[in-house]
Amino acid sequence: MALTRKAVISRRRNSSVCVSLSFTMYLRLFSRLISAMVGPRPVVLSGPSGAGKSTLLKRLMKEYEGVFGFSVSHTTRNPRPGEENGKGLNCLPMLLGATLLPVADVLSSVSSVSSEDYHYVTRETMQEGIAKGDFIENAEFSGNMYGTSKASVQDVQAKNLICILDIDMQGVKNIKKTDLNPIYVSIQPPSMDILEKRLRDRQTESEESLQKRLDAARTDMELSKEPGIFDVVIVNDNLEEAYGKLKDVLIEEITKVQEANKS
Repeated sequence: MALTRKAVISRRRNSSVCVSLSFTMYLRLFSRLISAMVGPRPVVLSGPSGAGKSTLLKRLMKEYEGVFGFSVSHTTRNPRPGEENGKGLNCLPMLLGATLLPVADVLSSVSSVSSEDYHYVTRETMQEGIAKGDFIENAEFSGNMYGTSKASVQDVQAKNLICILDIDMQGVKNIKKTDLNPIYVSIQPPSMDILEKRLRDRQTESEESLQKRLDAARTDMELSKEPGIFDVVIVNDNLEEAYGKLKDVLIEEITKVQEANKS
């Protein structure tokens, strides 16, 4: 029986809808596959020393074990006895102001970090990598170069872990030039007066070192106000509230990792 013109138009419309739906489903599936291949989004934590980043990070790692990881950084220093090249997944140099500190120092209470290993390279190799834009951040400390490479972050992602990057503002700007697509979080103190009190209460700084940290903090606090740099700026005037805000920002990626680990 011949189809009426109205029936033909209806069939064509239905066919177009099916094709559109199929294409949409394909795009969603493709997007999920690409996301799975890339791994969870890294998390950039930035803010002045004394803002409370380490305290918040400890709580986060204690509550969500097996979800977060740290990149193995590069250095031009020689390996110490017992250190192995590229072994220390849980070690990440953190740039706090102008001082380079190993994450093991601040996370030892919640994470068993057995070594402080790095990718040990020559100064020439590292300088070449920096010139090519392979490094997110780099610094020189006690005559040795240290740096976090884009590839080391991707290694963590490949293990289905959220890579934590605790970096300064220059590092934040460098990551903006990559395709790592992290979640940008700024942790800030309520005021300079409170920050100074926190730093003085530590009793770990000389007056000269303290003033350098405070100068860096003023710059950091001003830059954090620029639109488009951070996805969220958390003012840490109440630890519980600040931690709740941090979890809210990261919970989607945390859930993805946990679900992937179950499958």
